Amino acid sequence: MLNKKQIRYCLDVMAEMFPDAKGELIHSNPFELVIAVLLSAQCTDKLVNKVTAHLFLKYKEPEDYLAVSLEELQQDIRSIGLYRTKAKNIQKLCKVLIDEYNGEVPRTKEELMTLAGVGRKTANVVASIAFGEPAIAVDTHVERVSKRLGICRWKDSVIEVEETLMRKVPREEWSVTHHRIIFFGRYHCKARNPNCLECPLLELCREGKKRVKNV
Repeated sequence: MLNKKQIRYCLDVMAEMFPDAKGELIHSNPFELVIAVLLSAQCTDKLVNKVTAHLFLKYKEPEDYLAVSLEELQQDIRSIGLYRTKAKNIQKLCKVLIDEYNGEVPRTKEELMTLAGVGRKTANVVASIAFGEPAIAVDTHVERVSKRLGICRWKDSVIEVEETLMRKVPREEWSVTHHRIIFFGRYHCKARNPNCLECPLLELCREGKKRVKNV
């Protein structure tokens, strides 16, 4: 496991590698962000952006999603994985926004997690990007990189990874660290072919050392 000084070094290196890391889902307001993040489960941001480019022209408010049939909404997001379930959740989410929040997206993670299709990761992303609340959302990239580097344990659950990162990363750096780790995992420390030989963190990385040794 990495110590505090080593973790600081990792964060600084990622900051140098990806100084402009930020969320890649295109949106113009918190409501669009909620829809985009919900659609992004088990799906690439690139595909979601392709779908929402048309979706957000047709649907502007929660009421718009309820004004069409479930079947029509499903057709509009058909190219996205799990589109049937996601369409149902979007309509349920919109109904709750109208009935309980005056059509506005709630600002707290706790309230966000009461919405259909919104889990801990989605709530953290929305709270962080839309409302500037410090948060570390643990997606597949954050979990993989944290475990490979030895910031977290291999056996840690997603919640344990989040709690460990929140303890080990300064609060004011939570949101930007989330984005930088995602970029590091998406473009460098990939799931199948991590770029270990050219990685500036190789000397600290337990997984990287194993992989290089076996090359």
